[in-house]
Amino acid sequence: MPPDPQSDDPLRDPALYANRELSQLDFNFRVLAQAQDPLVPLLERLRFLCISCTNLDEFFEIRAATVRHALDFDLPPAPDGLPPATVLKRIHDRAAELVQAQYRCWNEVLRPALGEAGVRVLARDHWNARQTRWLRAYFRDEIMPVLSPLGLDPAHPFPKILNKSLNIVVVLKGRDAFGRAGHLAIVRAPRSLPRIIQLPQKVSGGEHDFVFLSAVLSAFVDEMFPGMEVKGAYQFRVTRNSELIVDEEEVENLALALRDELVGRGYLRAMRLEIARNCPKPIVRTLLENFELPDEAVYRIDGPVNLNRVIQVYDLVQRPELKYPPFQPRKLAGGDAIFERVRDGDVLLHHPFDAFTPVLELVKQAAEDPNVLAIKQTLYRTGKDSAIVDALVQAARNGKDVTAVVELRARFDEEANLGFADRLQEAGVQVVYGVVGFKTHAKMLLIVRREGRKLRRYVHMGTGNYHAGTARAYTDIGLVTADTDIGNDVHQVFQQLSGLAPATKLKRLLQSPFTLHAGLLQRIERETRHARAGRPARIIAKMNALNEPQVVRALYAASQAGVSIDLVVRGACTLRPGLPGVSDNIRVRSIVGRFLEHSRVYWFANADAPELFCASADWLERNLLRRVEVCFPILEPELAARVKGEALDNYLADNLNAWELQADGSYRHLVPETDAMPHSAQAALLAKLCG
Repeated sequence: MPPDPQSDDPLRDPALYANRELSQLDFNFRVLAQAQDPLVPLLERLRFLCISCTNLDEFFEIRAATVRHALDFDLPPAPDGLPPATVLKRIHDRAAELVQAQYRCWNEVLRPALGEAGVRVLARDHWNARQTRWLRAYFRDEIMPVLSPLGLDPAHPFPKILNKSLNIVVVLKGRDAFGRAGHLAIVRAPRSLPRIIQLPQKVSGGEHDFVFLSAVLSAFVDEMFPGMEVKGAYQFRVTRNSELIVDEEEVENLALALRDELVGRGYLRAMRLEIARNCPKPIVRTLLENFELPDEAVYRIDGPVNLNRVIQVYDLVQRPELKYPPFQPRKLAGGDAIFERVRDGDVLLHHPFDAFTPVLELVKQAAEDPNVLAIKQTLYRTGKDSAIVDALVQAARNGKDVTAVVELRARFDEEANLGFADRLQEAGVQVVYGVVGFKTHAKMLLIVRREGRKLRRYVHMGTGNYHAGTARAYTDIGLVTADTDIGNDVHQVFQQLSGLAPATKLKRLLQSPFTLHAGLLQRIERETRHARAGRPARIIAKMNALNEPQVVRALYAASQAGVSIDLVVRGACTLRPGLPGVSDNIRVRSIVGRFLEHSRVYWFANADAPELFCASADWLERNLLRRVEVCFPILEPELAARVKGEALDNYLADNLNAWELQADGSYRHLVPETDAMPHSAQAALLAKLCG
């Protein structure tokens, strides 16, 4: 066999790459650090703790499950060279550290601090007689009637356990009504039961006193087994693979196939077992064997196995002094006449500092405007009771030609998207389910309006979803424009999605899977040429994650040529900065603060002719090569300068919420130097745009 010419490329050395899954897992330590920060309001610290727990659930459901799939099918390792078995072992080791830190934060820091602040989450050994009586009555009246305990014997094999559901394994002694000897029973908590129970003030004495459902079940489980002795009751939870696999080439109706897959999602392969710390080893062994899990996949928990459910306390407790101060997003002047406003010049929106209202108004006004002929929109995540969906329904009823490209495979939103897709179709909207084999992740809205004797296209594009809720919690950039070239490009992309157009060359947009990957490589290589020629050369980019190996190699080559590169990467990053002779000129930082950093912005110095793009795509293999994404330029110099200043330079100056990636893959939390002013990028934008 002839030698592989690429094997001699020093930039392919596995030592130059971090593992994507382990890097993503480490992001949750940075989230947890927010929960441990005494400068963060107390209930917000609780929220960050819960986010780190929910993120870890999703990590096992998706990322760890992907590694397990690679192991089962003997897939080749990633550019870091680690075999899947090694990655899986390191995942469990690192996740165990994270879980210990989470429960230490809860038990030793947040729970006591909340109690001192008058928000008590009461453990069983802290219930007084009155609280115990009330909880026992609550158990008998509200909980026990919906429970169906199952004794385990040859006639009753181990039941199916739903993904992330709360369960109690009970050890019994004695004989039941039929004379059967007790051994083990399983009590499954239906999803209909509240996981957090608030005690009445007249019973508990406190306005904000709560108890975990798991504690109530464990305390009164004996009531379900009269005449038998309960020797022990141990809560457990199993996390399963949640990645839906639908062979789109083989199905005739994607929506129907997806509905069928959703039915079984909760019972896919087990990935992790969480169980009470004091559960005896034989019972743990029984559960591991039932779920076909190795020893390292068990996590012994010092507290409730569903700790993330304490997030309900955040919503139930109305204590403004324990939360971030509220803010009012900046409103767009002239938003009540949005078409006239955009015709005068492009509109830039930086959420959540700028209100999401102009996007909603754009669709609402288009739905009612008699001059609007057609509306086309991509929908990836919209949330429940979406005003966007309402407006599209109204537009169709008003006789507009409305097309919605609905991505049914938006992870964990599949069921919601199927529901509103049905509603749109019933209203007469033409619903398109995207392209076989490629998720439609692009965020685009196109409105065709008659103005005098000609038609004008109005476009909104963004880095985030058409979801009013996340627009208040995520940082994202949106552009509303009537630029002719951009309008033509977006029209072409919608034609592709509906199956009516070839992959024609777009004038302004870069598009995955056709031109975005190549366009990024060309621009990185252009900076490399500028540096070698002695011209100004710099790259600044902000994204959620980075792992595409060709892009990483291009950045390494640019660094070797002298290009100064700053990357703001929130989550996983497989590039290693600061490697001598390879990435000396690359710096990578992660910002974790009040809002989830979600905007994707790419800036290239290009000597004295800089280019700035915003995009729906991260620099991941899936986004650049296996999805439909759009990357759009900010053409007006004033707006481009604003994006660079607010979304890039501002974040490079952050010395409060920034974590700097080290060459060994670890992160260092930055603190202001002795003579430096403290600077939080998000706080600065709140003060500037919402003040």
